[in-house]
Amino acid sequence: MRAFLRFLIPIAAVIAFLGGAPSLRAEEAVSPDVSGDAAEKPPAAAESRSERLDRLFGELRREGDAQKAGALAEQIQTTWNESGSATIDLLMLRSAQAIAKKDAGAAMDLLDQAIVLQPDFAEGWNRRATLNYTQNRYGLSIADVGEVLKREPRHFGALMGLGAMLEELGRRREALDAYGRALAVYPSLKPAQDAVARLAEELSGQPA
Repeated sequence: MRAFLRFLIPIAAVIAFLGGAPSLRAEEAVSPDVSGDAAEKPPAAAESRSERLDRLFGELRREGDAQKAGALAEQIQTTWNESGSATIDLLMLRSAQAIAKKDAGAAMDLLDQAIVLQPDFAEGWNRRATLNYTQNRYGLSIADVGEVLKREPRHFGALMGLGAMLEELGRRREALDAYGRALAVYPSLKPAQDAVARLAEELSGQPA
């Protein structure tokens, strides 16, 4: 069941954190000097983070090819990791480094700080949910997943993690519901498909 960890902390995201410094926020970037006609033209309206997520999730629901859907899911995960804060990016970077060093205490302290500073950033809760799971603190992990889903109900990674924990705890009907919710937003997610098929068969004929 611990394979679900790859959904809660995408490997690509951890590599990105470990491989470089946090990106600058838009207001911290240095704008090039422009003049003439170019300066008079208003910039095209940029797609907001929420608009990008809505578009990607729409494409993900319609995409039947598993490989293409996987690429869309990676774009969604990349967008989820955009905190918009250099401070939060740094805390997430250092928590990833602490996790890599198996220093759970330091990682937990850093994630606690990130959550206090930016409680609406779902990935702070998501990372802490994963860490609590690895420390066998299922109650705390499930509570953190609940906070993720309050902020992003479509978080297929958190839903997969929730399903796996509920299944380990013997709460199979609740696990089936969590996996089904993951499939509703990511229909071609093979682990969710397999889990739903397995649990549906196990629970068939049993009282609700």
